[in-house]
Amino acid sequence: MTHQDYRYKQAFPKIGIRPTIDGRRKGVRESLEEQTMRMATSVAELLASELRYPDGSAVECVVAETCIGGVAEAAAAAELFSRSNVGVSITVTPCWCYGTETMDMSPSMPTAIWGFNGTERPGAVYLAAVLSAHAQKGIPAFGIYGEDVQDGGDTTIPEDVREKLLRFSRAGLAAATMKGRAYLSIGSVSMGIAGSIVNDSFFQEYLGMRNEYVDMSELTRRIEEEIYDPEEYKLALAWVKENCSQGPDNNPTHLQTDRKRKDYEWETVVKMTQIVRDLMAGNPKLAQLGFEEESMGHHAIVSGFQGQRQWTDHAPNGDFLESMLNSSFDWNGKRAPYLVATENDSLNGVSMLFGSLLTHTAQIFADVRTYWSPGSVQRVTGHSLEGHAKDGILHLINSGSAALDGTGQQSRDGEPVLKPFWEISDEEVQECLKGTSWRPASVEYFRGEGTRPISSPKAACLSR
Repeated sequence: MTHQDYRYKQAFPKIGIRPTIDGRRKGVRESLEEQTMRMATSVAELLASELRYPDGSAVECVVAETCIGGVAEAAAAAELFSRSNVGVSITVTPCWCYGTETMDMSPSMPTAIWGFNGTERPGAVYLAAVLSAHAQKGIPAFGIYGEDVQDGGDTTIPEDVREKLLRFSRAGLAAATMKGRAYLSIGSVSMGIAGSIVNDSFFQEYLGMRNEYVDMSELTRRIEEEIYDPEEYKLALAWVKENCSQGPDNNPTHLQTDRKRKDYEWETVVKMTQIVRDLMAGNPKLAQLGFEEESMGHHAIVSGFQGQRQWTDHAPNGDFLESMLNSSFDWNGKRAPYLVATENDSLNGVSMLFGSLLTHTAQIFADVRTYWSPGSVQRVTGHSLEGHAKDGILHLINSGSAALDGTGQQSRDGEPVLKPFWEISDEEVQECLKGTSWRPASVEYFRGEGTRPISSPKAACLSR
């Protein structure tokens, strides 16, 4: 492996746990200290054991150093969280607390409150009161309350509360992880597609992200001036020749190209893949080659490649770069997907980003071409649909960046699935590669030619 993953130079956001408590001394607070802090540490242990960051490492939690009974301790916890790169806040309590004195006042941090369901102390009253305070102040918060009453000394987390904590934390970490990162537009609007009219206000105000832009001519410049890692290029090209099967050329005979042209296209799309990745995440190797500015990248967590038509009328298309970067592996081994939206469709890119951050799996970008009802299938083929397909099937034709994970060659408990890269076996990687045929692009659509991936039929059976 010659290339390291440079996306994770900055620390991932942590989850801050805030144990709030009734501040009355001389008996009340003292009787609740142990139970309250135990609630906090139990939540931290749950999240650290069940959740992971995009690089596969365990999620980290920061528990406030003391229980929070008033504003001074709330401020101390806020200061600790600020120093500790906390991006998600969870408040827990088994009792009544002073609402506005103990609440988390961070206006833009995903926030949840778990109020213990027990009869000894009114955790529900605090939960209702502090959620009202959040609503009055315009600071969103997610309320968590167990269905069943627990004994006062019970330190376990009920199953329904556990699920709510995990779901909130996944969503909160997704929001915190994308904050401050960029959507990188490579090119502009593709064929009048509204989704590729990038709305920077949406990214800034709704997602907390920024927007970066480069023209597609930057790929031409980097190819011609050799602004990529030449050692990695040799490794990549050799890997592609060994692992990427070129399928039959379906173009009319008079439009088919010779072997020399096809070899040129493979060489070009491999370089394009390296370059788009470097544009997104940077690559210190470029600085060693004398390209210090280019080595920085654009801090992009997701990108889009315009392609059609200004690029694809002239140069090999972006299907290979999109499919390989969106997959959970390449010539450097298994790794988290680099998210690249076909045709710079930023809204599809955001959907892919949400899906990847929540599940840590590759995403499938595909066009929904046709709905085949059971009657239509019966009429055309004489076959009656059964099982999962009994109500009809959707015909998905790859529109560029469907990850190779989507071939259906990864499995869990005998069912085809998409898995986080750290769960994918080497054998499954090879099966995904074998399940993909890279056919020469249709020259009528792509005058610059290139290649398009055709996936195994088994991909239609993917389970969630």
